[in-house]
Amino acid sequence: MSNSKKTIQSSSRRNFLYQSSLASLGLVFMGKNTFAANSLFLSSPLSTIKGVQIGAITYSFRSMPGSAEQLIQYCKEAGITAIELMGDPAEAYAGSPVGVMPPMNFRPPAANEPAKPPMSREDFMKSMEERNAKARAWRETASMDKFVELRKLFNDAGITIYAFKPDAALGVKSTDAEIDYAMRAAKALGATSVNVEIPENADHSKRLGEFGLKHKVYVGYHAHLQATDTAWDVALSQSPYNAMNLDCGHYIAAGGANTTASLLALIEAKHDRITSMHIKDRQNKVHGSKNMPWGEGDTPLKEVLTLLKTKKYKIPASIELEYDIPAGSDAVKETKKCFEYAKTILEG
Repeated sequence: MSNSKKTIQSSSRRNFLYQSSLASLGLVFMGKNTFAANSLFLSSPLSTIKGVQIGAITYSFRSMPGSAEQLIQYCKEAGITAIELMGDPAEAYAGSPVGVMPPMNFRPPAANEPAKPPMSREDFMKSMEERNAKARAWRETASMDKFVELRKLFNDAGITIYAFKPDAALGVKSTDAEIDYAMRAAKALGATSVNVEIPENADHSKRLGEFGLKHKVYVGYHAHLQATDTAWDVALSQSPYNAMNLDCGHYIAAGGANTTASLLALIEAKHDRITSMHIKDRQNKVHGSKNMPWGEGDTPLKEVLTLLKTKKYKIPASIELEYDIPAGSDAVKETKKCFEYAKTILEG
């Protein structure tokens, strides 16, 4: 994927798909310790290291075929026993007519492989709108039976689902029925939160927070380069079920006032409102903001993981593989490397 996070910030996950396709106000808020006490943290022992749940977002495997059964195998090979599940494979398993997005191959064509002609952005966006329209009609009447079945499939493999990310069902254009569907699907999967890109429109975060309250499902808002210490304040003030899906790598890459010290302080100050974190290694803005193999960037992975261990914060730390996969490797092998890196830190 592109290393330019300006692009990511401006057009969110839809731009990831585009690039890869080219190859309650008035509510009484919860007390300081209530958030973690509400079964938010679903500990899966095999990838829980010194009390810290290391998981992965299944987006990490986007360069590979991504059926539910294949994702289970990838997690087993990488040593991951708890996940944030992307919407596509779950919906495909449950019978969505649009199926799973094809693998997102971010490598350039090999020397003997002809390059495919690029799809125009306009054509891509049109195809995505058509795809979403088909999916919307299905979501509004979808049964939860297959989601319950999918939860059992993962659980029987020793994998828990702590978060669900059905971005397309939680957007500004989503119908009330779609948002209801997303919340019910998350509960059927055993997840305690749905994750979504933080909206620019405060009315929408208020709306999602009200649905979260209705279903008792947290809404974890994910930020890219717009991440600051105050970026979540409006959403958090609107509903006790509005929360943070904090991406430590994006936070550091944003630069400015965002530093190691401020990141650790933010986690300490907001730990009771963080549903889960994404962990990756990115350079800071001065160094170019590029995604790097773990240990080569500026994200304070050791400090963050040590803080979770020392303070006993029950916040799942999701590996999100975003650096370029080296030749001869694949997403599963690289995710396993990230897991082993985190394990070494936590056991040290």
